[in-house]
Amino acid sequence: MHTGKIKKLVRERGFGFISDTDGREVFFHQSSLIDVKFDSLNEEANVEFDIEKSDKGPRAVNVKVMAA
Repeated sequence: MHTGKIKKLVRERGFGFISDTDGREVFFHQSSLIDVKFDSLNEEANVEFDIEKSDKGPRAVNVKVMAA
């Protein structure tokens, strides 16, 4: 599992970007969320996630919000 913070949310399109602890920016789609609704996410929320390869580059999957 990787960890990071939500850097940007594009609410009208249902996706966002996570800044991981290695400094990479990783795309995620709302369908990759576990136990949280996209509308309830906030930028700067701490998350953990897996990374998979896609034809457009790395993508975060199994995204979970971490307890504060």
